[in-house]
Amino acid sequence: MDSTGVRTRYEVLIVAFLALCGLLSAWVVALVLFLIVRGAIPFFQAVPLYEFLTGTQWTPLFSEKHFGILPLVSGTALTSGIGLLVAIPTGILLALFMNEYLSERWRPLVKSILEVLAFVPTIVYGYFALVLLTPLLQKWIPELQVFNALSAGLVMGLMLLPIFTSVADDAIRSVPVALREAGYGLGASTFQVAIRIVLPAARDGILAGFLLALVRALGETMLVTVAAGQVPNLTGDPREPVLTLTAYIVQVAMGDIPEGSLAYNSVYGVALVLFALVGIATIFAFRFRRKIQPAA
Repeated sequence: MDSTGVRTRYEVLIVAFLALCGLLSAWVVALVLFLIVRGAIPFFQAVPLYEFLTGTQWTPLFSEKHFGILPLVSGTALTSGIGLLVAIPTGILLALFMNEYLSERWRPLVKSILEVLAFVPTIVYGYFALVLLTPLLQKWIPELQVFNALSAGLVMGLMLLPIFTSVADDAIRSVPVALREAGYGLGASTFQVAIRIVLPAARDGILAGFLLALVRALGETMLVTVAAGQVPNLTGDPREPVLTLTAYIVQVAMGDIPEGSLAYNSVYGVALVLFALVGIATIFAFRFRRKIQPAA
């Protein structure tokens, strides 16, 4: 058998292996969704779906029970939004700096610092926000409560920074050198080349990093459990404590709620909402990517 035939056989095996990995991933996601839906059915048999999606009170552990998911959704959106507002602009600027301004001598040092941040446990970030950042912010914001969404969101941005910067750095680094040289040949400065040429050329990769950071923010658990508080508060004020979707799941898992009770089954309803939010974010990102693809 010649080398071409051997190469073709290996390519077929690689394609088959990748297809198997894709099918396995889809099967795992389908299995998780099946388990969540099966657990949520008894909950939605007792709680109307309309009340669950539009209610503004969440007190399943109280004697007077209310199952409105909006306080948990708003808490998740508030902490995740603050985290993304910190991580995305900072990550883009840092990735551009490492590729367009920083010399290759210092680049490994910056990458190493980012990798160290990525390996810090999330509960450590939570205690950092609670013990160090919140008292510091209270000097400028006296109304800031001990447990609040602002500190949790800011530290979440620090936690998301290595993830997003790594993806954005790879996307920017993959931009052809010829595009940069064409910009310099036309008299553009380094800043103009970075903003007007490199950044638009790398937007698909940056969008992938944003999606990864968004999903990571929505699924963050220990940081928001420790620093944001566990108060189901429907508010847009980051100075107040909030309860996120994931923090409520932890709250139930750490309690003495009997299995099979309505409060216990509410965890599956919350997990279903979290799964739906991640799915909607993924679909929106892919549709946005297809929209901008022809202009790339």
